[in-house]
Amino acid sequence: MSQHREQSQRLTIVKPAEEAPLERGLASGTLVLVGVNHTTAPIEVRERLSIPLARLADAVRTLAQQPDVREAMVLSTCNRVEFLTHREAEDEGSGAALLRFLHEYFAIPAETVGPHLYEYRGREAVRHLFRVASSLDSMVVGEPQILGQVKEAYGVARGAGTVAAALDPLLQRAFSVAKRVRTETQIGSSSVSIASVAVDLARKIFGSLEGRTVLLVGAGKMSELAARHLIRQGATQILVANRTEERAAGMAGQIAQQISMQLANDPAAILCGTEVISWEKLHEQASRADIVITSTGAEQHIFTRTQAKEMLERRRNRPVFFIDIAVPRDVDPKVNDVEGCFVYDIDDLQQVAAAHLADRGRESAAAEKIVADEVTKYQQAVEVRGAVPAIIALQENAEALRRAELERAAKRLGPLTAEQREALDAMTRSLTAKLLHAQIVELRKKDE
Repeated sequence: MSQHREQSQRLTIVKPAEEAPLERGLASGTLVLVGVNHTTAPIEVRERLSIPLARLADAVRTLAQQPDVREAMVLSTCNRVEFLTHREAEDEGSGAALLRFLHEYFAIPAETVGPHLYEYRGREAVRHLFRVASSLDSMVVGEPQILGQVKEAYGVARGAGTVAAALDPLLQRAFSVAKRVRTETQIGSSSVSIASVAVDLARKIFGSLEGRTVLLVGAGKMSELAARHLIRQGATQILVANRTEERAAGMAGQIAQQISMQLANDPAAILCGTEVISWEKLHEQASRADIVITSTGAEQHIFTRTQAKEMLERRRNRPVFFIDIAVPRDVDPKVNDVEGCFVYDIDDLQQVAAAHLADRGRESAAAEKIVADEVTKYQQAVEVRGAVPAIIALQENAEALRRAELERAAKRLGPLTAEQREALDAMTRSLTAKLLHAQIVELRKKDE
């Protein structure tokens, strides 16, 4: 953790040294992506920028109202917060403008977030978006959740009216690239996610989860994934707590079905019990758990130092492990100071996740090649689309001149038969096409 934070503090806004020309499909403006992720910013910075789903539409509308911003999308997950914009014109100061937006919207000093930001433009922004959607930029490479999160961010932006002619086709292409990566490589062949890494960590801490009681706080997708892995690892009791008890009961029911399926396939499997804990009795009942995995959308700590001390007393000083995969964090970092309490946050999971990277090296390389290929194809396609108006204008102007000259020639030549007029028309059309050919080819070429 300390090494990670020292490295993060030395980072500045990343700008590619050499960048390909801006895509012609975006030629009337510029594509700019600014953000932070798990490699550039520690969790204490990311959680200050985290945007809950309920506020995402407001955030993207506010971003789209910034000077020179035409279209915008905001992606906020536990490991990244990114701001994708299509701006009025090429502007070297757009990164600084976005930094001011972050300062004003989040009430966070620019000097606090600035050193951790990266910025991509044009082709590099397209490449980054394709890599993110394909889970090549994730903490756990190949995890499937990020594509759903990008689609959710896209849906919010569309609903807010901030995605249109420039960003819409780009995001649609990003989804198809992610699908191609999943189809043509084995990068997502094994079920790996932040949740599975959290359970792997819990197993490494105890050696085995057999006979252990696990408390899941939060009934979202991440908790559901964690439950699946806990069952496979032999956890004996799973407690579920959520602010909305109905959702907690629904998750407990899903867990029970999974247990039944596992027992049907393997009669020797360890029987795992499930129980719903009411939110009002969360801290009282939490002492039953050896491991607490939290993943909520709360904006304040659910477990404080004082509550952890009381929990430990009820456990008669038997140790308890908190695995906090929420951003903002559910567990106050000061809980780690309580003797017998051990807290692991999402940044601590990177060490466990690193093991998966080595196993997926070959598939990652294949996926990166697909992304590079798709970036080139996308650039070429939008360049052609961007050249179309200029080609049409050139052809229309040439046609007007051809007709005018044809009429002048006809007057000088005197009365012409229909056959002669047709031959003259065909000749001038052919000549015009040949004269325009080189110019049209040049317009369709990439800028050198």
